[in-house]
Amino acid sequence: MLIDTHAHLDFPEFANDLEDVLRHAEQADVKRVITIGTSIQSSRRAIELAERYASVYAAIGVHPSHVEKAEDDVITPLRELAKNPRVVAIGEMGLDYHHLPSEEVAKEKQVQVMTALRSETDEEIEAQIRDGAYKSKQASLFQQQLDLGVELGLNVVIHQRDAWEDTLRIMRPYTGKLRGVFHCFGGSLNEANEVLDLDHLISFTGVVTFKNGVAVREVAAQIPLWKFMVETDCPYLAPVPFRGKRSEPAYTRIVAETVAAARGISLQEVAEATTETAEGFFQFNRT
Repeated sequence: MLIDTHAHLDFPEFANDLEDVLRHAEQADVKRVITIGTSIQSSRRAIELAERYASVYAAIGVHPSHVEKAEDDVITPLRELAKNPRVVAIGEMGLDYHHLPSEEVAKEKQVQVMTALRSETDEEIEAQIRDGAYKSKQASLFQQQLDLGVELGLNVVIHQRDAWEDTLRIMRPYTGKLRGVFHCFGGSLNEANEVLDLDHLISFTGVVTFKNGVAVREVAAQIPLWKFMVETDCPYLAPVPFRGKRSEPAYTRIVAETVAAARGISLQEVAEATTETAEGFFQFNRT
């Protein structure tokens, strides 16, 4: 049995054929799917899907990229939603510095950010100030959701993009209080070990199948078998040979097969280990 530990089944890409998608997953021995909330509205939809389909469970949270549109108080509705027994974790949450205000200004003005000796315009200075405010809002939202995870005894799903050091800095005080899974892991072996040393987990997507995914495959080959899970992050990151098309939970099997090949072990061994890890991390049997 395999578990797709990170999917976005509430996204529009699955609006017309979700039952077929879940049937394909079943046929591929992907017996459970965790659909992940990215906003309060998305989290509500995730729970609705989890209530409708026996193989689907929900994680609820607010993605860092949604910080500008998020309600002033996201914790009250998340706390209420978390009472639903189909909720197995809090998230996804974290930090994402990939699209900062200063970068948008640089694009608009066709300014190369790294050009030496360039003069800073008022717009660029203002954008840098907005960068700081944007990062601060993300950090606050992240910490609030981590606190909620501790309060409710639920582990957390972590999104990190271009914000490695800040993410670990925020998480370190929570060591021993809750565990996180760094989903869609794409870092180095050293970074993976940083996560594992804090007693967190990582999770691999279809990126392990990509031609340029050599470094991720090396991490998947070398870390302990019981320290990672598998996912699709569908509808994104479809594995080879479906790259560029819509991903779906059934492709968790391809991710697991690729990890097994990288480690020189059987698919069954990867399936058994990742399923046991997921069952220990997510609360599938809440009452």
